[in-house]
Order: sequence, then C-alpha cells, then structure tokens
Amino acid sequence: MAPVRTTGAIVGVAAIFVSVAFSYFICERRSKSSSINTRSPSSKKKSRKGLVGAIGNTPLIRINSLSDATGCEILGKCEFLNPGGSVKDRVAVKIIEEALASGQLCPGGIVTEGSVGSTAVSLATVAPAYGCKCHVVIPDDVAIEKARIIEALGATVERVRPVSITHKDHFVNVARRRATEANEFMLEQRKQLQLNGGNIKLVNGCRSEGDNHGSAFSMDCHGGFFADQFENLANFRAHLEGTGPEIWEQTNGKLDAFVAGAGTGGTLAGVSRFLQEKNPNIKCFLVDPPGSGLFNKVTRGVMYTKVEAEGKRLKNPFDTVTEGIGCNRITKNFMMAKVDGAFQGTDMEAVEMSRFLLKNDGLFLGSSSAMNCVGAVRVAQSLGPGHTIVTILCDNGMRHLSRFHNPQYLSQLGLTPKATGLEFLGIK
Repeated sequence: MAPVRTTGAIVGVAAIFVSVAFSYFICERRSKSSSINTRSPSSKKKSRKGLVGAIGNTPLIRINSLSDATGCEILGKCEFLNPGGSVKDRVAVKIIEEALASGQLCPGGIVTEGSVGSTAVSLATVAPAYGCKCHVVIPDDVAIEKARIIEALGATVERVRPVSITHKDHFVNVARRRATEANEFMLEQRKQLQLNGGNIKLVNGCRSEGDNHGSAFSMDCHGGFFADQFENLANFRAHLEGTGPEIWEQTNGKLDAFVAGAGTGGTLAGVSRFLQEKNPNIKCFLVDPPGSGLFNKVTRGVMYTKVEAEGKRLKNPFDTVTEGIGCNRITKNFMMAKVDGAFQGTDMEAVEMSRFLLKNDGLFLGSSSAMNCVGAVRVAQSLGPGHTIVTILCDNGMRHLSRFHNPQYLSQLGLTPKATGLEFLGIK
C-alpha cells in the first residue's frame, strides 16, 4: 500500500514541477519578446546606496484603459514611486549635488526654495542626506497637506500670499531673499567670532538675550543656497541625464511621442532634448492648463493668455486646480525644450481623467499627472492608432486631498465629475 501512495505522490509532484517550469519558460519568452522594458538595467542591482540611490529608475507602465481606448500604446513613467513621492526628487538631488560640488552650498547650509509643493517636499526629503537643512516658501493657497508634509520632514515652511512674479513678495523672490539673509548671517557670525576671539556666549545653541538677536537662523547656520528650480539648469540636466535615458532604454528606443506639462520646464526640456537627439522623428508635445501662457508661446510665438489680453487677470498668475504646471514666463529650463506642438487641457478634463484612471486602472494620481494623461490622449488622437506615447505620472493623489480630490471644493468651482467613460475627450 505504501509504495503505491508514494509513487502517486512522486508522479503528482513531478507533474506540478513540469507545469510550473513550462509556465515559467513561456513567461520568460514573452518577457524577452516584449518591446517595453519596465525597468532599466541599473535597477536590477540588489541594493542601492542610501536614500539618494533609490531615486530614479522608476517603472514605465502601460496605461491599459487609455491604450485600449485609443489604439495606441500609452505609457506612464511612475515618478510617484520615488522616495519623496514625485518626479522632483531627481531635481532636488541634481541641484544639491551641483551646488555642493561648486562650493555654493556646504554641509550644514540651508537650501531655500519657492515651490507650490512637490519640489519643496523633495528638497526637504533629500537635503538631510547631504547634511543640509531646508527652508521653503509656498503660496498660502496651496493644498495644506503639502505644507504639513514639508514640516514633518524637518524643513521650515513660510507661507505667503499669491502675487505676481514681478512682486518682491512672490514666493520665489522671498525664497531667494532668505538665502541671501542666511549668507549675511553666517558672515556676521564669523565677524563676531573674530572680534571676540572665538567666544560667543550661547544659551541652548542660541545667543544670549543680551546680544539682542532677532534672526530666524540657528547659530550653526553655514550659509544659504537658493535652489532656483525655475532658472537653475541642473533641473534640465536631471532629466537630460536621467529620465530621458531611462525612457529610451525602457522602450528600447521604440516610441513615437512624448508629452508633458511644464511648470519650470525642466522635465519637458530634458526629456525632449535627449529623445530627439537619439531620434529626431520622435515628436514632443506640451500640455498646458488654463491660464498658462506656454500654449500660446508654442503655437503662436506670443506669450499671453486670453484673460491677460482682456486686462482681467486675477490675483493668481493663472487660475487652475492643477498644481505644479503652467507658467506665464519663459524660464531658462523651458528654453532648452524641443517641442513640436502643444495641447491645451481644461480643469474639468483633468478632474475627469483622474477619476477615470482610478476607476479603470487603480491609478490614484495628482492633478499634473492627470493633465499629462489628458495630453497623452490628445496626442494619440492626433497621431492615430498604432503609435507609442510616453508621459510622466508626476505624483499620486495623496498630496491633493484638500483640493483636487475634495468633492466639496470641486463642487464650489463647478468641477464635479460626471463622465462614465472618456466622452469628455470625445471618445465613446
């Protein structure tokens, strides 16, 4: 009796083993025959060096619902999987590393930046890895959870009212001023040390009250550095040297178009320039939110919006629920872009797209990511079926709960989503 049962068990195990081995062989063949590599070769390393080593080499995924609906392969680069939760991690690393190498920043120094959120979060995440601190200036109408995240990461946050970039108290200009103040404070500290023979009385790390000290900087401040994400070409280089090459490798060079929104312009510029240097036939497009002047600049060569032309510009540089993209000036980073055309998206399209992707693909995306996907569909409609289109999934929806993913907030703006499919983009 025992030998019969043992033999049956052996036969059963052998059959299972053969079945599993055959399935594995088929999967391997399919994987090797695929034209899309979801990870670049460098991502196969067993471990990476610290937090900074985990930035980049993000997966490139097929967005199934949009691909099936358009007849194109629409691929999204999952930048929300970076440690700091967005594509801006790449920029933060590049800016800090170049500043340290040039001597503009030193360990113990304060990195300052004016940001609507994502770059600030990334700088606050990355700065401690280089022994630096972070001070962020943001508009007070940005989603409150972003400010809370930045503070939780150990950075200091300064909220200011939204004004034109030409105003001295625009959040970017304030951040630039704070870096200058930090440098002046450091120089003053050194001067006092020399005058007093290196002896400054401290109480819990600060000057005594007798010194009448009113500065916001700690005594161990080693100066400040303004990151200047809009004009600092380290932003562009982060994508020229990182994001662009990764997309090229992950598609095996087999793509027809790239599309993305632009705030600083760094992502669009770096990726477009790299891809078109590899293959001039790859088309690169901008997708622009309401009120931004970039669409008109690309399509008509004139930097204006309809609202500005009518003299009805409101308090914000542009009025839209999409955060992080759109601009009413040409930055040094955007000037590096090679763009073949532009599409204009609406707030309603971005909101509807975010809900559609959550329902059909399980992708919970932020506002700029949703707008990028609107752009990807527009490109697919323009080129026709059979093309491969890549876009950037900048961040997820967790930083947009109080605004973009808040039904009450959207209802007040008349942006309650109602679509059941992609009819809001003319697809039935």
